[in-house]
Amino acid sequence: MTDTVEIRHRDTTARLALTGAEPVSWRVGGTEYLWGGDPAHWNRHAPWLFPVVGASAGGAVTVAGRAYPMAQHGFARDSRFAVVAQAEDSVTLRLADTPDTRTHYPFAFRLDVTATVRDGALAFACEVHNPGSAPLPYGLGFHPAFPWPFAGGARAADGGYAVRFDAPERPAVPEVGPGGLLVRTERALPLDGDTLALDPGMFTEALVFLNARSRTMRFTAPSGAAIALETDGFPHLAVWTKPTAPFLSLECWTGHADWADFSGELAARDSQILLAPGASARHGVTLRFMPA
Repeated sequence: MTDTVEIRHRDTTARLALTGAEPVSWRVGGTEYLWGGDPAHWNRHAPWLFPVVGASAGGAVTVAGRAYPMAQHGFARDSRFAVVAQAEDSVTLRLADTPDTRTHYPFAFRLDVTATVRDGALAFACEVHNPGSAPLPYGLGFHPAFPWPFAGGARAADGGYAVRFDAPERPAVPEVGPGGLLVRTERALPLDGDTLALDPGMFTEALVFLNARSRTMRFTAPSGAAIALETDGFPHLAVWTKPTAPFLSLECWTGHADWADFSGELAARDSQILLAPGASARHGVTLRFMPA
């Protein structure tokens, strides 16, 4: 049994692991633009986050008064997906509930991730379906990382790299407290309208833009080349790395980590989506390389 599938369109290729439906390679013109997963820094490439995004208070979620253990970012990123459709330039991977998932998340669900390569781009269409008889509370996120630097310049405060949003954002984000939970105080950012000049030292924690105005972020190089994250149906954005790690992650989320003072039911978790019985919801995200 193979562990990855490859799709291609002209000089753009992608390879996805069946574990997590995670893209592990995205090449444009022979150049790799996804982080290589070096375990010395971070052993993932671009995981999907489901059925929660971020940390859960006490490491568990509560459903009908019962606590269920829940790892940070959920279990999808470590679960094996099935191939349900494949063509030269696209593949659909599916995760559905099992007796094991129900020990963490007592719901019937289906998550389909369709990846398609286009000229210079890797696009994803995600569908969450609720086959059950009760509302389905869920969060979905995408957490890709890219080499920093990826097109000249340096990974330094004066290295010329920036994140550019498609609209001005608030120059303050929530603090991230112990265990990855959000706290109600904020930290200021050196955000100039729609542009955040990158400095590795600012990443003591993730920068979380709740209810962002922007739908697109561009990781820009001094040359003008950029890697864009274009989103549809993801209201929250995040930027993350570690101070000494040679990558930058641009993330999009439907939900976010628990607030440190939260202790309620999963369905009441801030920003959690409640999907009606028999209903489906769709979310989209595209990675696009933009040459100088």
